[in-house]
Amino acid sequence: MTPATLTLHVDPTPSAPGLTLRPWRPDDVGALVAAHRDPQLRRWMVTGLEGEEDALRWIEEQEAGRVNGACFSFAVVEQTGGAGGRSEGAAGEGRPLGHVAVRVEPDRTRPGAASEVGYWVAPEARGRGIAARALDAASRWAFGSRLPTPPDRLELLHSVANHASCAVARKCGYTLDSVLPPFPPLFPAEGHLHVRRSTSITLA
Repeated sequence: MTPATLTLHVDPTPSAPGLTLRPWRPDDVGALVAAHRDPQLRRWMVTGLEGEEDALRWIEEQEAGRVNGACFSFAVVEQTGGAGGRSEGAAGEGRPLGHVAVRVEPDRTRPGAASEVGYWVAPEARGRGIAARALDAASRWAFGSRLPTPPDRLELLHSVANHASCAVARKCGYTLDSVLPPFPPLFPAEGHLHVRRSTSITLA
């Protein structure tokens, strides 16, 4: 499976539809801009998207990262049809409800940094377990992928005040490793560093 066609599927549960994690596309711009208007999302983002031009540029950057193997970003959409809630292709998808990414290339500005994951969920999708299911799927893919150097550990960073993100991390087997000091201007407050290893538990 080439980077341009890489798509992950999460099976439905008795109470929730299946999920598709696929590359971001230019026709996702509207959903992307709408999500970034949410004050709660903007509170935790290092940078925000102000309009369609920013969103298109961001999508192009995600595709470039996918092609060069540095970062794999996925739009998270609910499956809306097909047997068991799974449909292939855009016809069986709703609009993107979230984002999850695996940055294979460590952050060179942070000594000892490892491969890293990140995610967000649009306001209308919160509280339904979408973030945890998508994050777990992307994490398991990273550990079991055919990347040249599959990671043996993944890191997840968030502000200490972001309690929802902390809960998702713990649910997905990311244990709290350390509390990071503020690093202004990008990170003005303390942060949590969570770590999940390839031998960690997966989401139940």
